[in-house]
Amino acid sequence: MTLKVGNILEGTVVNITNFGVFVDVSGKTGLVHISEISDTYVKDIRDYLKERDKVKVKVIGIDNDGRISLSIKQANQPKRSSKPIEIDWDYEKKKAQPASFEDRISKFLKDSEEKFQDLKKNQESKRSGGYSRR
Repeated sequence: MTLKVGNILEGTVVNITNFGVFVDVSGKTGLVHISEISDTYVKDIRDYLKERDKVKVKVIGIDNDGRISLSIKQANQPKRSSKPIEIDWDYEKKKAQPASFEDRISKFLKDSEEKFQDLKKNQESKRSGGYSRR
């Protein structure tokens, strides 16, 4: 099988370094960078893999010099549907009962007054309890 970007293949770990692992795929060796091993932070690769482990990898790049970039993390992600999900942007509006103009103005004034009081308290505490310059 020819190596193409996007292919998911099985390979064998042949060497472990501090920055990643080298994996033999179809007779060629590619690098899985440490950031492409797991979705979580990887401090020591040897906690995740050892030599001669069989791993599923995704080809994420092949440069002009023939170097192959691989990813274990992307190979193990579930395939996403090509169909976009439907989002009901008006859900909150539908859920809430329609309020009259007066009710909305009253709520706005109440929220505004609360925010203004919080702002005043914050400014006063900075003036009285803050550090003084000399």
